[in-house]
Amino acid sequence: MPRPELSPEPPRDCPICPRLVAYRAANAQAHPEWFNGPAPSFGDEEARLLVAGLAPGRQGANRTGRPFTGDHAGWLLYATLAKLGFARGTYDPNGDDDLRLVDCMITNAVRCAPPGNKPETGEEASCRPFLTNRIAALPRLKVIVTLGDVSRRNVLRALGLKASAGVPGHGSEFQAGPYVVLNSYHCSRLNTNTGRLTPQMFEAVFERARTLLDG
Repeated sequence: MPRPELSPEPPRDCPICPRLVAYRAANAQAHPEWFNGPAPSFGDEEARLLVAGLAPGRQGANRTGRPFTGDHAGWLLYATLAKLGFARGTYDPNGDDDLRLVDCMITNAVRCAPPGNKPETGEEASCRPFLTNRIAALPRLKVIVTLGDVSRRNVLRALGLKASAGVPGHGSEFQAGPYVVLNSYHCSRLNTNTGRLTPQMFEAVFERARTLLDG
């Protein structure tokens, strides 16, 4: 199947990844009221900060059409962004709110929800040009926060670097081309409920981002 013209955002009916297309169709059949499509990036087109996750959750962005909206991770992410001045308004897990991002954009390495919340490496590679173009389309971008090491590796590859070019682990910081990359554990329920990631640990990453941007 021919690939659509690549841009920062995939088309609503993106056909590139057969497994994800089939999963999207199955979700649409079961829940036609859901968004059921590639979740578009959300935020400020003049952002200096980009937050990169891995992929939409089935009942999160796949349902609502907005990254990290509708699942557990969104509560911590948006509360943290608001505390550091990167978000304004009220967050609602159904997306029925006045939330807006300030000097910040959120995207995902893979734009369609994968079965079991686990995209395949081939799907990551197929979707990567959108991530590359999303980064390139932010003219003032300076800092990228990656949520999890899989996201970190995808961002590095999207920038034309080796996945090993940046140090893994929570709180790592390194230069990737013209950008500073800060890596955090993902703000998933698994990490927060087990104490692997605390709100204070997560907030510290964004405090560092704020220092790099405004310090």
